[in-house]
Amino acid sequence: MDFSADLDEVTVEQRTEIVRAALLRAIGTGEGDGAAGPSDSGDGGDGGDGAGGPLDGDVGAAAVAAAALVAAQCPGGPPAESVYGPEEPLPRLPGELRALALLALDRVGVAGSEVRDRWVRADGEDGAWHHGIAELRRALTAATEGRAGAVQGVPRQ
Repeated sequence: MDFSADLDEVTVEQRTEIVRAALLRAIGTGEGDGAAGPSDSGDGGDGGDGAGGPLDGDVGAAAVAAAALVAAQCPGGPPAESVYGPEEPLPRLPGELRALALLALDRVGVAGSEVRDRWVRADGEDGAWHHGIAELRRALTAATEGRAGAVQGVPRQ
């Protein structure tokens, strides 16, 4: 799975939907099905066992990459790593993706998430990966504060 390459393989207009689909698959709404392009996981849309179970590593990694691209467009957000980011520029992503990115990071960060568990094994509970996720969360949270209501397209839990 190469999320950045997937973004480069589609038109500018489709890039927003690729980002949205990656976030929705991690959240587990199933609304990301079929919109992910060449690397669609085919897992039923929840990235796990269909009931909010452990999050698949590829789905989690794509969600973190998508969240990083959304956070990079937030005021004061961390820049996306150009080495890992798409070669082609992204359009301005809609503000509603900020809240979706936060929800996806919530799912990625729970025990049992393959991507989280790999990073815990590699650098511990307080390692660089966790600090990077915290930085993304700070930028996204600051940018979403004051936005009312539920995230469009995602049911309240």
